[in-house]
Amino acid sequence: MAGTARDADARNAAVERAVADLIAALGLDPVQEPELEKTPARVAELYREVLSGLDTERHPDLATFPHRGQGELVCVRDLEFHSLCVHHFVPFFGRALVAYLPGDTLVGISAAARLLEHYARRPQLQERLGQQVADHLERLIRPRGVAVVLEARHLCMEMRGIRKRGLVETRAVRGELADPRWADTLRLAPER
Repeated sequence: MAGTARDADARNAAVERAVADLIAALGLDPVQEPELEKTPARVAELYREVLSGLDTERHPDLATFPHRGQGELVCVRDLEFHSLCVHHFVPFFGRALVAYLPGDTLVGISAAARLLEHYARRPQLQERLGQQVADHLERLIRPRGVAVVLEARHLCMEMRGIRKRGLVETRAVRGELADPRWADTLRLAPER
């Protein structure tokens, strides 16, 4: 989805037309319901923002620092995230834990949040989201181990089909953190 501002404007206009067509296909009439008049533009702008992670030329700017010694676990917990289910284009949202055992490089503490945000801002599968964050950290800092634990509610399950609320937990755990002795450490804290 990389490209010029003109490309982005063309995509935005195409989304507006598609939403206007969807509104008409649903039998809704902006003349009868004037609050729908600007809905196509609002939805196009929403998607532009929510799906900004599709811009393949933009990656989060992450600070790295040299590190000596083995180091202890670096763990960022309770990071909130939201994304759109790639199957139904409805939200899923929850909390994340991102952890790593440093090698020779540390990453700034905001990196976990920045990576999670970047990869969540595209149509997504929860399982793939955790893997993408873990892959990025591995490429960037070559840690001795990395773990990404995601817990989320999926509106595609709550609003349609079974119509039940539930939490889905996924884990991408690699390297030394795959050792069972880390299992209790790599849990999300109970919700407050």
